[in-house]
Amino acid sequence: MSNPLFLVLLFLFSLSLFSSSTFSLNQDGLFLLEAKLHLSDPSNSLSTWNHRDPTPCNWTGILCNNLTSAVTSINLPDSNLSGPFPTSLCRLSSLSYLSLPNNNLNSTLPSTISACTTLRHLNLSLNLLSGELPSILSTLPFLQTLDLSFNNFSGNIPQTFANFQQLQTLILVNNLFTGTIPSSLSNISSLKQLHLAYNTFLSEAPIPTEFGSLVNLENLWLSGCNLIGPIPVSLRKLVNLKNLDLSQNMLNGTIPETVISGLTSIVQIELYQNSFTGELPRVGVSNLTRLERFDASENYLTGTIPDELCRLKNLGSLNLYNNQLEGSLPESLASSESLYMLLLFNNSLSGNLPTGLGSKSRLQMLDVSFNQFSGKIPASLCSQGTLQELLMIYNSFSGEIPESLGNCLSLTRVRLGNNNLSGVVPSGFWGLPHVYLLELVENSLSGSISDAISRASNLSTLLISGNRFNGSIPESIGSLNNLGVFVASGNSLTGQIPSSMVKLSQLGRLVLRDNQFSGEIPHGVGDWKQLNELDLANNRFVGDIPSELGTLPGLNFLDLSGNLLSGEIPMELQNLKLNFLNLSNNQLSGEIPPLYANEYFKDSFVGNAGLCGDISGLCPISGEKSKNKNVAWVFRFIFVLAGVMLVVGVAWFYFKFRNFKKTKKGFHLSKWRSFHKIAFSKFEIVKLMSEDNVIGSGSSGKVYKVVLSNGETVAVKKLWGAKKTGNGHVDDHEKDGFEIEVETLGKIRHKNIVRLWCCYNNGDSKLLVYEYMPNGSIADFLHSSKKNLLDWPTRLKIAIDAAEGLSYLHHDCVVPIVHRDVKSSNILLDEEFGAKIADFGVAKFVRGVGNGTEEPMSMIAGSYGYIAPEYAYTLRVNEKSDIYSFGVVILELVTGKQAIDQEYGEKDLVKWVSSKLNEEELDQVIDRTLDYSKYKEEINKVLKLGIVCTSSLPINRPSMRSVVKMLQEVTVGSKSRSGRFSPYYQEVVSDNDHSES
Repeated sequence: MSNPLFLVLLFLFSLSLFSSSTFSLNQDGLFLLEAKLHLSDPSNSLSTWNHRDPTPCNWTGILCNNLTSAVTSINLPDSNLSGPFPTSLCRLSSLSYLSLPNNNLNSTLPSTISACTTLRHLNLSLNLLSGELPSILSTLPFLQTLDLSFNNFSGNIPQTFANFQQLQTLILVNNLFTGTIPSSLSNISSLKQLHLAYNTFLSEAPIPTEFGSLVNLENLWLSGCNLIGPIPVSLRKLVNLKNLDLSQNMLNGTIPETVISGLTSIVQIELYQNSFTGELPRVGVSNLTRLERFDASENYLTGTIPDELCRLKNLGSLNLYNNQLEGSLPESLASSESLYMLLLFNNSLSGNLPTGLGSKSRLQMLDVSFNQFSGKIPASLCSQGTLQELLMIYNSFSGEIPESLGNCLSLTRVRLGNNNLSGVVPSGFWGLPHVYLLELVENSLSGSISDAISRASNLSTLLISGNRFNGSIPESIGSLNNLGVFVASGNSLTGQIPSSMVKLSQLGRLVLRDNQFSGEIPHGVGDWKQLNELDLANNRFVGDIPSELGTLPGLNFLDLSGNLLSGEIPMELQNLKLNFLNLSNNQLSGEIPPLYANEYFKDSFVGNAGLCGDISGLCPISGEKSKNKNVAWVFRFIFVLAGVMLVVGVAWFYFKFRNFKKTKKGFHLSKWRSFHKIAFSKFEIVKLMSEDNVIGSGSSGKVYKVVLSNGETVAVKKLWGAKKTGNGHVDDHEKDGFEIEVETLGKIRHKNIVRLWCCYNNGDSKLLVYEYMPNGSIADFLHSSKKNLLDWPTRLKIAIDAAEGLSYLHHDCVVPIVHRDVKSSNILLDEEFGAKIADFGVAKFVRGVGNGTEEPMSMIAGSYGYIAPEYAYTLRVNEKSDIYSFGVVILELVTGKQAIDQEYGEKDLVKWVSSKLNEEELDQVIDRTLDYSKYKEEINKVLKLGIVCTSSLPINRPSMRSVVKMLQEVTVGSKSRSGRFSPYYQEVVSDNDHSES
């Protein structure tokens, strides 16, 4: 047995060794180790902070004075550190630079920070700090830079901030400050950068006139601060100002010439999304010799565009869209050597575009849509070979498309529709390799579709309807693997549909109506698995209707009318869920499929002499009846006329005194509105709604499952009553969920968007009738005992379906739509686990989706755990908010976990996944019910995509169009089993997609 005394002596000896090694570290090192004790470091960012070192000067993020070894700088960005602000850092006597951005520091900022008396630079941006700012911050005597942006600070900006002695940079962007912008900040005479944008300051507060005394100011950023009133004249004193950003406020009045002309150092002026009126400044604009960017879009400006503005030598970006400007565009703009962006859409501008526009500058983006421009398209637009977007729809441009544009290989997006263009389209224009959208609709263009179109490898949307194109569709069109939409109606195209087109697996919409096509509908159309709409009406197609059409899972619009089709109608068409069917005016014969043999579809079959079915008037009974049809018609007319007079009188009495029997629940037939042909009674819906059929209930109302007499099942959402104000009026500050859902779903058609059959609204009672989705939502499966039913291929298919639905909303709707509440419970599943986006109660039509523009909201919409960080702070919404939410759904599909769970502590799913990956604990992330060994590469790719979509910075998130392509590539790329994304995938991930709209 060991001697106890010996053990004690051994312990004391070990302790002395440890103490001596610890005490060898200097005092600053000990303070740093104390700070480390109070921080969580899951990424081991502080692993080099070793107590055995004599000084901390070689530690990660630490800089020291070379002579004294005292710590002078701490710089630990993006280190995944969490916990409260480490106050022990303020005991470092020589610390002048402290930067901890993009971490997870939480709690409040303690008043003890005043002990950091030597600080010159303090950056705590992109953290989770909250509470009020300590007013004692202003006592830091040497502080020059204070950056607390992208946190959750609230309350008022302290008045004591006026006492800063040397402060040059104050950045408080994206917090939750209320009150007003304190005018006392004007006392900080040393201030050069003042950034207060995107805070919820009280409305009805103007820009402080006192800011005119900040004569050293170089940057003034007050976007989204609820500011009202005019621009103060006092701002003309800011002769050193380089950036003036007052966008996204409620400022009004004219843009004062006296202010603008005085800003002689200005480089950028941002005034968009306000309520400015009057004309653009002219006098003194020539003084702005350094101006590079001017944006006064989305206001109420009138008059003409000043020549003085267009003559500025350094002007590179001019954005004046969505105003009421008129007149011509000054010729002087063609002389610009700096112009790269010109956005003038939605005005009343007229005349010719300047001759030589783009000849001297590297023009990248030109959008003059929705104006009254005329004349020819300048041939010089792509002289420098940099033009990417050319948008000129809804003008009166005439003449031919310049041959030079056929050589503009940089183009990605072209919209020339609704003009007076004529002549033959240059051959090279058809085959531009990077163009994904080519729109030439409603012109007078002629000639044929060039075989060069095979080179347009990126083309996904081709719109050429309403022209005079002739000839046949080239066989080479089958090489366009990305083609999803092809609309060529209203031309003189001939020949057959090329057999190669059946290889277009991404084709979702094919419209070739009103042409002169002939031959048979090609075999192999069953490969169009993405097809949503097929319209071949009014051509000369012959032969049978392919039975393969009945195998297309997403087809809901089918129009083959006005052709020479013969044979029987395939019974397989009964497998489709059609919103629209028209087979009229052909030469079809035989029995009508039972599903369609009713009065509801009668118009779909007229004009086919050989067709017969249980529909009145389609099948002739006898020749005698045919001979006497004229006599019968006369008697029928007399009978109907007398009947009408009788019915009118009876109907008045009936609806006056007995209507209550059929409307006892308050549902009037006249209040119903249908968006598709419906084969059920409106009153039947009301009759069958009962509490026994409730399948869901939420904040907006109840959802009922209703089985109709014809065997069809629908889902009926009954919304709760509208909120009323104190005076009894309905609060209409924003459209309620019913109006939004009707406005949204009533206008869109897509296989991955849930269908709204009809609706009802009488002010107090509101019903929405949808298609029924028998498998419920993703959440119903993922977060229940049914999880095992969703194997990996099914989950990947669900992700692709949902992504295509969101991509349609963002990129393909005429006015882009942001859903604002994307989550697993709002993605519904049909009987084959096809996914559809549902619940558009908080959706928004947003101008400029895809261009990074945002629309302010009066309140946060969405669900906790799915809301993008910047949305919660700024109440600004764009498509990037949806992409973040969809990224959370992707993580749910991969992990099988909920967006919010007690397992995560104070984190959500996004942060939990990130922390596990940083700790290299991938095995704890992947749902254990998945066959990970079999689908490892695919699962890892989708997980990476989910992380990219949930990036904290919106600019790093891909567009939904890119998300769709990446998900589709997962299934294609998995065949190689390389475990890596292709170069295309990496390119898309790194692409910020600002040009996609």
